[in-house]
Amino acid sequence: HVQLQESGPGLVKPSQTLSLTCTVSGESITTTDYYWNWIRQPPGKGLEWMALIAYSGSPDYSPSLKSRTSISRDTSKNQFSLQLSSVTPEDTAVYYCAGSYGSRYYWGQGTQVTVAS
Repeated sequence: HVQLQESGPGLVKPSQTLSLTCTVSGESITTTDYYWNWIRQPPGKGLEWMALIAYSGSPDYSPSLKSRTSISRDTSKNQFSLQLSSVTPEDTAVYYCAGSYGSRYYWGQGTQVTVAS
């Protein structure tokens, strides 16, 4: 049973870099055909896919966020992480990590991040 848990700061100041980590249990992040995603939902808006890192370690980014986003992994800890730079209040959202395998998605519970001074 794949489980994911996000961790990170609840409050970030404008212009700073947001760092989030997702800890995965029940499956190795290097297992073939698994993809590990970051997705967010701003208040009152829909889900926005941000980035993924493949089982191979290859990253992919949303074009609209690519210039500010970096995704990485630590296979020794079975974790993957997201960094979002130069944040503004518009980056306030619930941030989710999710693992995908074919049509199956496994979601973390989400973590609220607020950008405010």
